[in-house]
Amino acid sequence: MDHRRKISGATLVMACATFLSRIGGLVRDVVVARIFGAGFVSDAFFMAFTIPNLLRRFFGEGALTAAFVPVYTEVSSSHGEDEARQLANRCVTLLSLLMLLVVVCGMFFSPWIVRAVGYGFGDISGKLELTAGLTRFMFPYVGLVSLLALLTGILNVRGHFFLPSLSPLLLNLGMILGALLLGGFFEQPIYGLAAGVLLGGAAQLLLQYPVLLRYRIRLRPDFRFAADAVVRRIAGLMLPGLAGVAIYQINVIVTRLLASFLPQGSVSYLYYGQRLFEFPQGIFIVSLAQAVLPLMSRHAADGDDAAFRDSLQFAFAMMVVFTLPAIFGLMICARPVYSLFFMGGEFGLKALDATSLTLIYYAPGLLFVGLSRVAAQTFYAMKDTRTPVVVSFWTLIVNAGLGYLLMGPLQYLGLALALTLASGFNALLLIVLLRRIIGPFIRFSLLRPLRGVVPATVGMVLVAMPIVNLCDWSLSGTLLQKSSILLLAVGCGGLVFLLLCLLLKVEEISRGWRLLIRRGGNDGPI
Repeated sequence: MDHRRKISGATLVMACATFLSRIGGLVRDVVVARIFGAGFVSDAFFMAFTIPNLLRRFFGEGALTAAFVPVYTEVSSSHGEDEARQLANRCVTLLSLLMLLVVVCGMFFSPWIVRAVGYGFGDISGKLELTAGLTRFMFPYVGLVSLLALLTGILNVRGHFFLPSLSPLLLNLGMILGALLLGGFFEQPIYGLAAGVLLGGAAQLLLQYPVLLRYRIRLRPDFRFAADAVVRRIAGLMLPGLAGVAIYQINVIVTRLLASFLPQGSVSYLYYGQRLFEFPQGIFIVSLAQAVLPLMSRHAADGDDAAFRDSLQFAFAMMVVFTLPAIFGLMICARPVYSLFFMGGEFGLKALDATSLTLIYYAPGLLFVGLSRVAAQTFYAMKDTRTPVVVSFWTLIVNAGLGYLLMGPLQYLGLALALTLASGFNALLLIVLLRRIIGPFIRFSLLRPLRGVVPATVGMVLVAMPIVNLCDWSLSGTLLQKSSILLLAVGCGGLVFLLLCLLLKVEEISRGWRLLIRRGGNDGPI
């Protein structure tokens, strides 16, 4: 079906671009870990970076995208390009003014914000002050990437996915250059890393403008947003979405707050663990969810219920097929990856053990996060931003309660486990509520591909595990041996998984394989 081909194609394009960006992110984290380790300054930076990053998601990628994309798609489809262009201009103007206010207020109130979310840092002299200074320095990043999220939504509706997905690579490059080259310009070298954040954010935004011009979208200030009924409609859809994103960000802040009371390094262990957890999440989960929203929004606008339902089922099936092997891959490769890329300099054996275990506790949540993203995008496509808010609220309660109970016996690992369990609760509740609206779809979209994916995943594990165990990953050095064994394990395990899926006729793998061949030069039908 054509919409399945579009979902697969858009997901593949974004996954390739995001893969390059995530490789850059891995290099970035290795550089940061080697230079700053896991301790006083790294805890302060990661806490400081959390605050503008959360607000970026709050104002940009979360509620705004969910509200803007379906309405912009509808206007473009029903009222033509001129109306869509005017809507884009007014939304960009309104968001720019709002972000200017947010950045000014954020820079002014940074000390009080940091004291609220990192209260436990007060026990260590100078740590709160450093965190507050870094937060104030990086706050303009909120405005830059919030505008980026809006431009990304415009380009996605136009069918362009590659450059927006590649833009995080520029942030990673900026942070790498900042860590390596700019630290000497500041009394505290960690400020060089913060300067890299701002440089990368500006480069991300500027990258989108040539593509907008290619689609004849010339953004101009338009202050008539107050009288525009469509802008008010987007704002109305954003309000519950903002509440939902706020709840999610409070969830993250609660985890950081609890971690600030744990031994020094706990915030860094959770950060490094989550960064590698986000590697497959960004490559596939975010790419698929981002590809689904514009297409499902168009199905909803056209009243094509059959195509809407089929796109949803296909997206769920793809999510199951690709996240299940990724979960076990993360568990098997956690220690090898941290040993190969991170171990050395200020990152020692203690940090290796802690971050590896953290990733193992995070890993099962990959499936739950994927299912939640697709389910939430489905509600957004139906212009229902309220239901995900209610679910997010209860997820916050579950995560905070479990985190408080588990951080005593398990320390930082308890916080990682709490987030995984809360993600499972979130996915289950969203699916149950979605099923009430559109009817049963679990049997088709989840159970069918498992018949092939589960045996293929078992085969992958049986092949990769013995290879990984050939090396003592607690030793530093031996770079060639470590990299060879890790590449062999990943390559052999991945090949076995792919071949078993093709042999067992897993439709999503077969379709992706045919699409890849076609993009390589074969124009045959998908």
